[in-house]
Amino acid sequence: MNQALTDTRIQRTDSPLQRAIDESDLTWRVLSTLNVFRIVLALIVIALFFAGDGPRLIGDRYPTVFAATAAGYLVFAVVTSFAIRRRWVTAGPQILTQIPIDITAIVILMHASGGISSGIGGLLVVFVGAGSLILPFRFPAFFAAVATIAILGEQLFSQIGGVSDASNFTAAGVLGAIIFAISLAARPLARRIQFSEALARQRGVDLANLSELNEYIVQHLRESIVVLDGDNKVRLINSSAASLLAASTTCHGTDVGTVSGDLAAYIARWREDAETSLHTDLTVTTDEDSSQLKAHLAPLGKEEKRSGPVLVFLEDSSLLNARVQQSKLASLGRLSASIAHEIRNPVGAMSHAGQLLAESGTLSEDDLRLTEIIRTHAERVSHIIDNVLQLSRRESSRPERFVLEPWLRDFAQEFSSTLELQDGELAVADAEPDIEIQMDPSHLRQVLWNLCDNAVKYASKADGVLIALNIGRTGRTGQPFLDVLDQSLGVDPGTADKIFEPFFTARSGGTGLGLYISRELCELNRATLTYRDRESGGSIFRIVFSDPDRWEAVNDE
Repeated sequence: MNQALTDTRIQRTDSPLQRAIDESDLTWRVLSTLNVFRIVLALIVIALFFAGDGPRLIGDRYPTVFAATAAGYLVFAVVTSFAIRRRWVTAGPQILTQIPIDITAIVILMHASGGISSGIGGLLVVFVGAGSLILPFRFPAFFAAVATIAILGEQLFSQIGGVSDASNFTAAGVLGAIIFAISLAARPLARRIQFSEALARQRGVDLANLSELNEYIVQHLRESIVVLDGDNKVRLINSSAASLLAASTTCHGTDVGTVSGDLAAYIARWREDAETSLHTDLTVTTDEDSSQLKAHLAPLGKEEKRSGPVLVFLEDSSLLNARVQQSKLASLGRLSASIAHEIRNPVGAMSHAGQLLAESGTLSEDDLRLTEIIRTHAERVSHIIDNVLQLSRRESSRPERFVLEPWLRDFAQEFSSTLELQDGELAVADAEPDIEIQMDPSHLRQVLWNLCDNAVKYASKADGVLIALNIGRTGRTGQPFLDVLDQSLGVDPGTADKIFEPFFTARSGGTGLGLYISRELCELNRATLTYRDRESGGSIFRIVFSDPDRWEAVNDE
């Protein structure tokens, strides 16, 4: 059993925790504090020695020795302060050097002031006790023995010189016993303090590493996370959430209103109304664009207490909408493949029969009107069939990388000439000349033609520019975008979310497939087509293109 205890003690001494104690902050703090006491003590001793014109309070037996020792002790304390601050040597050698000098100086000052009766010897308790806090066990006992022998030796030397009597040996012995007791009692306390400090430092390192690991995991999650405290201050936001909200990842401690006013308004409603759902669709508007997000709230604590911290999960609804649109397209493609030939042939026959009937010379004007109706609606059905077939052939995209502005000016000139628009009715705003996109030019031409054609058909009677084409980059991701702004009457808010659905139309004679096909062609080229109202009246259709550099990197993989 004794051997086991010995092995345990050896392992404990050689452990990293023990090695950390040897150069712990406690050692340097004790050294610094002790040296401050050393400087103050030297100054007080010198001040008391030179104070007043009468008999000296201390140093009256050997004034010259006292003054020289006090001055030298002050110089030693000043030099030691630099050694400790700059750590010229390690803590161990400094302690082993300073404590013996302290014992020597105190004993000399005590002897020059009248011996044990001067009371100066009691200062040895401070230096030996401080050494016991930071030295291994054998050294405090050694210094206590040295201090005790020095006190008894000084008393013996004074008695031989006839300046002290034998009764002072008792006081010297008591002081030596006190010094030994202090050194022995301080060591267990010092060990406990040192181990606690080293353990706390080790735990602090572990916590710091764990905090960095947690921060890394949260920042690299695909889910967008925002943590708010009870005062709606941002405590945590990862890079994904910052990208969705067009915010900075260093906005910790700021009010959520400065990050996103839309999110702040929803959080305020949720805190005030207990009936507000924890899950909702949220429209977040930034400086240059807006996005549809789905917010999921998770109170951190009791759910009924909505005044505390809350965890917010944000999800980009456009991704879900893209999956839904892809599912719709797949279904529509299968449907179009099965009905295209079945419908096109009968429609062609009806149209041809109507044309032959219209050539008959025996028809009245009313009959000719009926044949005109047959021809018009047959062409409309044929146009619908062409659009549906085009959707089923959407895999024929041939994306190219090109500069957008010159291509857009060529398109504007072609569109204006075809529809015979006057100068200025279709304007292309100046933009950065180096904005490049990756898209099939024929698809982009078809999308823009549909949007501009709708803008002309739905144009109001307002004067000025009829259609404006603006180029820029989004504030969130820096992706290139193209805005088509018109001066129409806009879209009814009740039907705004339906305009991209197939076969939905708000006017007679339309197929309801133009905007749907435009969005599908954009998604085929990894772009998005969105709509929002124009503040000055009219509509804004925005095409947000994918980053061409990122697309090329993905294709290379």
